[in-house]
Amino acid sequence: MRASVKGRARGTLLGLAIGDALGMPTQGLPRELIAKRYGILQGFRAAPDDNPISHGLPAGRVTDDTDQAVIVGRLLIEGRGHINPVAFASALLTWEKRMMEVGSLDLLGPSTRRALSLVAQGVPAHLAGRNGSTNGAAMRVAPVGIAYAHEPIEALIDAVVQSCHLTHNTTIGIAGAAAVAAAVSAGIGGSSVGEALRFAVEGARLGARRGFYYAGADVAARIIYALDLVRGRVAEESLHLIYSLVGTSVMTQEAVPAALAICAVAPTDPWLACRLAASLGGDCDTVAAIAGAILGACHGDAFPRHALEALHAANPGLGLEALADALLALRQAGPKRSVAVPFEEQAP
Repeated sequence: MRASVKGRARGTLLGLAIGDALGMPTQGLPRELIAKRYGILQGFRAAPDDNPISHGLPAGRVTDDTDQAVIVGRLLIEGRGHINPVAFASALLTWEKRMMEVGSLDLLGPSTRRALSLVAQGVPAHLAGRNGSTNGAAMRVAPVGIAYAHEPIEALIDAVVQSCHLTHNTTIGIAGAAAVAAAVSAGIGGSSVGEALRFAVEGARLGARRGFYYAGADVAARIIYALDLVRGRVAEESLHLIYSLVGTSVMTQEAVPAALAICAVAPTDPWLACRLAASLGGDCDTVAAIAGAILGACHGDAFPRHALEALHAANPGLGLEALADALLALRQAGPKRSVAVPFEEQAP
């Protein structure tokens, strides 16, 4: 039975958080070590002592991917579809301060940190992110895909740009975020996984026309390559090819295609897809979070009850269901005032 639209909206954020939490103990580790230690992850695990980023975190705890997506979602609701860049910068800095106070090493990514430092020096918001090419915009963009319909896709791309130009105002950064938002939005709208992945390619193509030029592989072409690479292959072989040929680093043109390829490997099983992605190595919490968000959007909250209960127990007060409902209400309210970045904030 097809999930309700409310279930698909909730599934987006729950899938994002589940993928993130599954990848928390394995992020930053090489695939060979993960395969030897865990094989394919079967569920949430506490972070091992030798993890340089997440050591000390308990099983099921989410990381920056979920926390920052929640920030984006809340700001979208407060701004009725518009994200105030000043409020966004403040929220990100407040979040990092809180993480530092509790001793977390999972802090702001390189593109976001650089951009916020420039803003603090008085650099205009649209210029601060002109070198942001890593996957921070893509990892936290899922709420935009819930709040905005995928057709007309141009309006969705405007919303993506508005959500990420502060930190990732580049052709690559926007292309990756647009791919994820388009796939999520299509899933919310009732598309199959295959259709959602096609929308992701289109989103990446359109997103690459926005922002400041940044040298690097074309995100849309890399997505197509990654999908072709895993077509017809079993999971274990696909993981090897994704890790060794697509890549799982923090670079957008690796992490986003890797996540979409995982969706193609396990298109009918969001829980399996998240576990596979979390077993990849590299920036696998982000890869798993993106894959979980997309498949959650397509299938709804079709995750095992034990996983949902463990997620909520490890992250009390996260409020993902209520946030998803509010974002869906924005979408269902119909056309909103333009959220396109003003002309003076566009890259030449």
